[in-house]
Amino acid sequence: MREYRYRVDREGRIFHEGSEIVDPAVLRFFLRAMRRAEGGAWLVVCQGEHNWFDVEDTPFVVQRVYLEVREGVLQRVELGLAGGLREPLDLATLEADGDRLTCRIRGGPVRFGRVALQQLAPFLDDDGTGPALTVAGIRYAVSAPAPGGAAARPRR
Repeated sequence: MREYRYRVDREGRIFHEGSEIVDPAVLRFFLRAMRRAEGGAWLVVCQGEHNWFDVEDTPFVVQRVYLEVREGVLQRVELGLAGGLREPLDLATLEADGDRLTCRIRGGPVRFGRVALQQLAPFLDDDGTGPALTVAGIRYAVSAPAPGGAAARPRR
């Protein structure tokens, strides 16, 4: 069985033997097929080949956000990952840990990259009760990390 090693940097870019993988279809395939193996390593199995991924914290990094804004009000947020893969933001999974903003997609951890944070920043606020993101008129509290996952709760 053949095995390959890849590296995922802090911005979610994937490298093999020092060269960045830039083919959108390959990137989307890797991100959709990536699973945790025993011991916590990230693995994609393709036609019997094992593709292992070394990551700093998570292989899933939001590189950009796609915002639907109407009359100055944020209506919807879509996450843009490597290869143009898009996933809806699950507001119930937002967490903040210091300067890191995270969420979950398909049960896996996702970290917002620098550019995505800059895009989302105008819609984040703190009214004294803690940080929150307001979407469609509903204020979703951004929780601190908790064992077992995030819990952004609507605050009206």
